Amino acid sequence: MKKISLFLITVIMISSSALIGCTTVVRVPPPPVRVEVRPAPPYAGTVWIGGHWQHKHRKWIWAPGHWKRRPGPGAAWAPGHWRETPRGWKWVPGHWRR
Repeated sequence: MKKISLFLITVIMISSSALIGCTTVVRVPPPPVRVEVRPAPPYAGTVWIGGHWQHKHRKWIWAPGHWKRRPGPGAAWAPGHWRETPRGWKWVPGHWRR
């Protein structure tokens, strides 16, 4: 039983690590970015993360913007964006910069 459990854990770890570098490439360009009305921030120290288009189940779905706590002083949000590549459109995720 121990050997089977160890084997299954190893298979799961290898399978999940193989997905880390996976990115979605879409042939159809995303629609234009929507203009969003920012609500008031819920509390001090938050940054607005603008909405963006996600491609799910063969269609474009809008993920609305939201407020997020700044991870530390001087941190700035670099927004995600869709980049055109020779294979199609690739999502480049947003991230915090210092």
